[in-house]
Amino acid sequence: MSGKHAFGRLELLVGPECVDALAGARVILFGVGGVGSWCAEALVRSGIGRLTIVDPDVVCETNINRQLQAAPATVGMPKVDALAERLRGINPTAEITALQKVYNGETKDGFDLSAYDYVIDAIDSLGSKVELIVNAYASGATVFSALGAACKIDPAQARVSSIWKSDRCRLGRFVRKRLRRRGFNGDFLCVWSGEEKFSAGGDCGGCDDDDTGNGNDTGANSASPYSADKTVNGSIVHVTGVFGFMLSGLVVQDVINKAKRGAGG
Repeated sequence: MSGKHAFGRLELLVGPECVDALAGARVILFGVGGVGSWCAEALVRSGIGRLTIVDPDVVCETNINRQLQAAPATVGMPKVDALAERLRGINPTAEITALQKVYNGETKDGFDLSAYDYVIDAIDSLGSKVELIVNAYASGATVFSALGAACKIDPAQARVSSIWKSDRCRLGRFVRKRLRRRGFNGDFLCVWSGEEKFSAGGDCGGCDDDDTGNGNDTGANSASPYSADKTVNGSIVHVTGVFGFMLSGLVVQDVINKAKRGAGG
């Protein structure tokens, strides 16, 4: 599979200079669940040539309804490994790095965020999420974040705004509160939904994550984003997937816009 053939339609749309810029962009994505997995695939299919994916978890049977790499055959596999295998099959020339690690206050020094052009946050744990945002912003990388995709059923209500204007998102409220507590006064774009909470069921229990849903965790230094006292919310693929595509679109559009400005377009 030649790169020109694979991305020929993309080149017709944006031009060869932008395709080259996408191939050279350095992206790191934290969280490859219901939102992050779709974001990762959209990035690779859009020509991003260097992608690092980070997630500590393994595929659980309850991931199958919405996570790209989740299938009966991959249950028990590290999520990043299962997803990386798929991504390399799409574009064998892409540099895909899979890290089965947690990001939090204890592990942050093991990540050189300044080595990336873009840091994408699709983490469920509130403490880890805020830790990543603060450090990624300080690194000089462009930061994009996903807020609450769980307990939503209407994809048409997904939107993009400044974190400070995500006023109808419960998780956004928790994030803003903790950012203020950290003295953070920067800004970044996030994907969120204005839909009111939708739920006909309850806590699923078990190993599942909550697709950036409720903001509960055991603190910024927790070794795992999952805990016994964390509520597990329902979520559905046509919402989490839209969140993931919108996140990827923020990266792709930013790369294209910068490439066109650099070319005087």
